[in-house]
Amino acid sequence: MTLVRWNPSLPAWPSEMLGMQREFNRLYDGMFRPSITDDNSTLGTWAPAVDITERENEFVVKVEVPGVTKDDVKITVQNDVLTIKGEKKDEKESKGANYHRVERSFGSFQRSFVLPATVQSAKVDAKYNNGILVITLPKAEEAKPKEIEIHVN
Repeated sequence: MTLVRWNPSLPAWPSEMLGMQREFNRLYDGMFRPSITDDNSTLGTWAPAVDITERENEFVVKVEVPGVTKDDVKITVQNDVLTIKGEKKDEKESKGANYHRVERSFGSFQRSFVLPATVQSAKVDAKYNNGILVITLPKAEEAKPKEIEIHVN
């Protein structure tokens, strides 16, 4: 890469290019986030937030699913792919209610994650407490790092 000395006499980016870049950023962001309307209400599909942690002997997946019952969530592990499916049901009652704003999301969701190591799918454990689903996926023995002792002659 060549360094170029800044010269204030060189023309700046034309405003049309900056506007086009802003538009591309807006379109790109819209593909990965729900769109926002003029009144700031959220549209689009609902996907729960997920944290994935790798420890020496296991993976731990934490999923935020407030308002979802354990019966409305299905967890599968197949070919080192963890899939979490579920549905958050709409609680809206329209009898005599006049909604001014609805920001909570409802509907079906599915999240899938490729795990970087083989897991023991028979020993996967899932717990649900206060809207947080915690999935523990123990690593298979062949996936765990093994320390090799060095012998000196």
